[in-house]
Amino acid sequence: MTNELIDFTLVSVALLGIGIYGLAVKRNFIRMLFAVEIVINAANLSLVAFGRFLPHSGGQTLALFSIAIAAAEVAVGLSLIIVAYRMYQNVDIADFRSLKG
Repeated sequence: MTNELIDFTLVSVALLGIGIYGLAVKRNFIRMLFAVEIVINAANLSLVAFGRFLPHSGGQTLALFSIAIAAAEVAVGLSLIIVAYRMYQNVDIADFRSLKG
């Protein structure tokens, strides 16, 4: 039982590391959006894994809410990508100087 929980946690930590690496290194908005999705999936995996092994924790319910929030985040992110592409003809984060306040 605990070996399975450790396996789920290791996969979740690996996904979190990959997502943080993608956020730190990539400068393309679409790749950064994918990296955020990987981080959210790492959190969902942890919630479901601990919800499976801890009684009355509600991990699956929290994961469903997190998936719904992630879907809304993707819709907003893709709309920002479309607007940025229409304005600048590319989606490179370094070129968005005029968005600074």
